[in-house]
Amino acid sequence: MAIMKTTFLLSLNFLLLLTELISLEAIWSNSSAGNSTMGCIEMEREALLKFKEGLDDPSRRLSSWVGKDCCNWLGVGCSNRTGNIIKLDLKRPFFCDQISSNTSTVCWKPLSGVLSPSLLELKYLNYLDLSYNDFQGIPIPNFIGSLNMLSYLNFSYASFAGMIPPQLGNLSNLLYLDLSAFDEHLPLPLPTPSTSNLNWLSGLSSLQYLNLNGVNLSEATTDWLQTVNLLPSLLELHLSNCELNYLPQSFSSLNFTSLSVLELSYNDFNSSSVPQWMFNITSLTNLKLSPCNLSGSIPKIAKGKLCNLRTLDLSYNHISGEITEFFQALSECSNSSLEELNLGWNQLIGNIPHSLGYVKSLRKLQLFSNAFSGSIPSSIQNLSRLEILDLELNMMNGTIPELIGQLSELRVLHLVENYWQGIMTETHFLNLTKLNGFSLSSYRNLLVFNVTRDWIPPFSLQYVNILDCQLNPTFPTWLRTQKELTEIHLVNTTISDTIPNWLWNLSSQLEVLDLSQNKLMGNLPKSLNFSSLDSVHLDFNHLVGPLPLWPSVTRFSLRSNLLSGPIPIRIGLEMSQLTVLDLSDNLLNGSIPSSINGLTDLGFLLLSNNHLSGNIHNHWKSMQNLLYIDLSKNNLFGDIPSSMCSLPSLSWLQLSNNNLSGNLSFCLKFVSSISLSTLDLGENRLSGTIPKWIGERLSSLTILRLRGNMLFGRIPKQLCGMTNIHVLDLAHNNFSGSIPSCLGSLAGYKNFNGTIFPEITEHMDLVVKGRQYEYYNQISNVSLMDFSKNSLSGEIPTELTNLTLLNSLNLSWNQFTGKIPENIGALHQLETLDLSNNHLSGHIPPSMSSMTFLSHLNLSYNNLSGEIPSSNQFQTFNDPSIYVGNPQLYGPPPLPTIFSIPSDRSAEHKDGEDRFEKLWFYLSIALGFIVGFWAVCGSLLIKKSWRNAYFRFAGKMKDRLLVVIAVNMAHLQRKIQAEKH
Repeated sequence: MAIMKTTFLLSLNFLLLLTELISLEAIWSNSSAGNSTMGCIEMEREALLKFKEGLDDPSRRLSSWVGKDCCNWLGVGCSNRTGNIIKLDLKRPFFCDQISSNTSTVCWKPLSGVLSPSLLELKYLNYLDLSYNDFQGIPIPNFIGSLNMLSYLNFSYASFAGMIPPQLGNLSNLLYLDLSAFDEHLPLPLPTPSTSNLNWLSGLSSLQYLNLNGVNLSEATTDWLQTVNLLPSLLELHLSNCELNYLPQSFSSLNFTSLSVLELSYNDFNSSSVPQWMFNITSLTNLKLSPCNLSGSIPKIAKGKLCNLRTLDLSYNHISGEITEFFQALSECSNSSLEELNLGWNQLIGNIPHSLGYVKSLRKLQLFSNAFSGSIPSSIQNLSRLEILDLELNMMNGTIPELIGQLSELRVLHLVENYWQGIMTETHFLNLTKLNGFSLSSYRNLLVFNVTRDWIPPFSLQYVNILDCQLNPTFPTWLRTQKELTEIHLVNTTISDTIPNWLWNLSSQLEVLDLSQNKLMGNLPKSLNFSSLDSVHLDFNHLVGPLPLWPSVTRFSLRSNLLSGPIPIRIGLEMSQLTVLDLSDNLLNGSIPSSINGLTDLGFLLLSNNHLSGNIHNHWKSMQNLLYIDLSKNNLFGDIPSSMCSLPSLSWLQLSNNNLSGNLSFCLKFVSSISLSTLDLGENRLSGTIPKWIGERLSSLTILRLRGNMLFGRIPKQLCGMTNIHVLDLAHNNFSGSIPSCLGSLAGYKNFNGTIFPEITEHMDLVVKGRQYEYYNQISNVSLMDFSKNSLSGEIPTELTNLTLLNSLNLSWNQFTGKIPENIGALHQLETLDLSNNHLSGHIPPSMSSMTFLSHLNLSYNNLSGEIPSSNQFQTFNDPSIYVGNPQLYGPPPLPTIFSIPSDRSAEHKDGEDRFEKLWFYLSIALGFIVGFWAVCGSLLIKKSWRNAYFRFAGKMKDRLLVVIAVNMAHLQRKIQAEKH
């Protein structure tokens, strides 16, 4: 970006010099320089006043436009020779002016309104700049094309829209044209101008700078290059985010042989390759094609080509192959100019070549998010100007060379998410005096970061990010010297220590502290000494004690520690700025404090897996920003409050594994959030039926888990209205009737994208492969349907075989009849299939042999018959229990001729067994009492010496206990009297 700005400024200075040559005696005057000797021409003064009348000027920037001499007005420039107005610069300033010696300032607001055609009276106007104002989507007036003397026209970011008038092609003297409406750094989109073709550009034969960033060129996408090729003097071409989708792969004759800057970023070129003709423009200094949906390899560079290139950005594409030839070609330049190279987020492979060291002018090298392997070449020590080295998210391995410590200009070093091994010591940082950003991690935790306890680093970091590495067990004391830190991330670094007190006083600028996944011990301080700390992540440690209240923190995550005691009652008052609160998996008890409704900015609330009890209060209305609630795995009881269900932004509601009761419909009828994607009410005591309107009111659901309640009735076909669902768990209830066949059309089981919340750790218990697993952040990848242990009947709908992404299907312990669907083999992604304990008949479909992902199968206790398939996947199913209880099945594996009856199938057998067990239980109690009583008391009655010894012992113990009580009471009375005095 710095090179782009430099190139732009150089070009702009050159263009302004040309403009001066057009008007040799011209000077630019403004409000502080009124040195025009000719004065203002009255007709032109009147034209400016008419122009002013059409403008809205909320900041009164044009308040100086009074009096006779318009050459002294703000933004107006006159010719010193003729007095004609030749410049009008009303660009919105980007700064605030101080009004007086006070601290009061005024910030300039944009001009708006309409452009008056009175500007046509300015016959000699050659410079017009209205950039960064707000003309609220009006089109550029046609009359601008009649300002024949214009050499500089800048309407960038001025919120013009509509069609660009082709009359602009009449401005034959134009050198600089900027109509851009896109900047990746601007927070809000701007109105977008457009044009049906670019033929009008052919009249601008002198044009040297063209910027149409953000202009809609979708209708001109096929011939844009041919038109631009008619501009032989062009130095800079900016066409980013123009909705271009065609990039010519070959071009016979290039006229813009002086082109220095070519920017085509943020267009979608439909997986085109980077064309060779771009790499044949020897004058190029800046080439930016990020992101453009480009594929293929980097074009070959002929010897001597691109030696002037300073910036190359091909990031965020799909470019593949190696980069050895690319660097080899650059190394053949007698003096390569390349300063910035960004190839990040592509599919490049291979080693980083040794020839990298010949590109000695490099300042920024960004190769992140590729598949580079090997180690960092030793030639990197030759890059003495290198400021940024970003190799994160690759497959780099081996040791990190100590030579990296010689790169004295290095400011940013990113080495995270690779496969580093070996040891990193102080030598790696020996001369890195300018380093302000450092990140490091190793996937297999094989890298040791080993510095001495008294090491004083030569740098002053602003952020440090060390993950999945082996640090010393003691807390790193070298951090104590880093007084400018704003972020500390030491995650999974084997630290086993208490958090030192100096850390809380380290930096007044510290904003983020992440020490998760270590073995940190001890208590947290009750208060902080500075107010800048915004985000605290101390998850997965061994911290103990009560929950502290830190008022400045907005993101507070203490998941999986040993915190105990109640949640402080004043948390809603003293931490009112919270947006994320995650206290899951601790030892917290008591009730959820009602003051929590004071957390009006809270978006994520996670209190699962604690010992919280009591009712859930009904005061949630003020928490309108809540997206995510997880109160699962506690001892909460009572009804689900209606004010919680009616939260307008709620996307995730998880209340499973509690003792909540009430009617399911009562809670669901209050749901108002159309964005609710996850509803987990499993393992409670909810009753009632699934309401028929659920598919309409909760159509956005992707996860519905009602497992383990007391629900009954039929499964409503209206569930099919939840088309995006991919986890449907209704197991362990008392549903009856048949499975709606329309469930086979649910799109969520064919193509789903689960909701992902990067702010927190998602978790959910799901039964897969016959066991319960707790999923963390992979829930969006699970596709599950579980109707087991109900009273469902009828045949299994063949439509279920359309759910091509289904991972787990469990229909066991029901009363299904008929055959297994013949086309069940179409479920190619299925890993778990449990149809056991039903009344299914017929043969095992041969199509099941093609289910190559199937690893858990249970067909036991049905009425299946025929030969068990033996090909493909069935060769792995050798456990006879898979098929037991089907007397008419035969074939390998050998099946037992006598089998036990499953407990849920024979209540009579179970009752008899229970009665027998109870009889033995009561007999054992009686025998135990008789033996224990007579073994102790009987011996005391029979043996006198034992009896006397026992009572003497009991008497002594009584006397000692009375003495201890008396002494402690006397000590307590003296302490109370001393405190009174």
